[in-house]
Amino acid sequence: MIAADLVEQQPAKLLVVGGDGGMRHLPRAALASLFSPGDLVVANDAATLPASLKGIHYPSGRPIEVRLAGWISAGDITQFIAIAFGAGDHRTRTEDRMPPPPLSPGDHLALGPLAATIGRLLEHPRLFRVHFLGDHSSILAGLARHGRPIQYAHVKEPLALYDVWTKIAANPTAFEPPSAGFALDWHTQARWRQRGVGLATITHAAGISSTGDPALDLRLPFDEPYRIPEQTAAAIAQAKAGNGRIVAIGTTVVRALESAALADGSVRTGGGVATGRITRGTPLQVVDAILTGIHQPGESHFELLRAFADDAVLNQISAKISAHSYRNHEFGDSLLVECRPSPFSERSSNVRWSGLPR
Repeated sequence: MIAADLVEQQPAKLLVVGGDGGMRHLPRAALASLFSPGDLVVANDAATLPASLKGIHYPSGRPIEVRLAGWISAGDITQFIAIAFGAGDHRTRTEDRMPPPPLSPGDHLALGPLAATIGRLLEHPRLFRVHFLGDHSSILAGLARHGRPIQYAHVKEPLALYDVWTKIAANPTAFEPPSAGFALDWHTQARWRQRGVGLATITHAAGISSTGDPALDLRLPFDEPYRIPEQTAAAIAQAKAGNGRIVAIGTTVVRALESAALADGSVRTGGGVATGRITRGTPLQVVDAILTGIHQPGESHFELLRAFADDAVLNQISAKISAHSYRNHEFGDSLLVECRPSPFSERSSNVRWSGLPR
């Protein structure tokens, strides 16, 4: 039985944290009734690429795993930012994986049916540009036949590509699943529609969550392209005009919306690139609450929560998660955090904080 099926048979949990720091434990199914009419939920509809490619490093003849980790030019599948591992597979913890053979620009790689070369190294011996040889259709076919989802040791059985697609997955631009979206089942979406809670989507190229190297992990998240449709920008403007809240499903949505934010809380439409980290002191212009997975302090996903809650609340969140055995990783439980109201922000007088249970 694959891990995704195994998780779906276990009732998922939800820790709800209000803007005042109050906390409640709920079943995740309660998401269907948490928000108020006029609120808008924004989710990432990016489908996940088969971004793990095993093969041979020609100069040394040694095995290599190449994980695609970033777009050089959005939608251009001939070249990517990538990270390399040596022999082994996902059953070994990322931190314990063998290093790849020494890499140099111009080295040739055989990755199943795909031929590739290493471009320049990106200030780290395992991070580089990879260039695939061939035309668009042959590269796409090679990725589809040979690539696997990026996977970590907490899930032992190999995952199929459909295991890492959310129910709203559309364009294949993500390198790992925008996993907060696994919470959006059809029942929840239907209940929101019935209750007047809106749902809109953006497409954001969710990147990798771990490199296995502490120095490289400090550079996460890498720059990530996104696209905001006109209808989503219009829905955000309408919700804000009606005093509704914007609830981001996942850290990728926060990055996209805040990168595209204008001074009045609206967002620019079209494509852009989310750069840098959102963390303590980052002003949130658009998003009022975030639904995310269970993360550990120090991880880039957890650090983003510092824009929503102060250290005292985050420490309480970590304690509650530990005491109540919340499951982490992409198939785990969920955390919903409302942004703490700021007395210095015009937004604080316009946002209703009564829609979530206290």
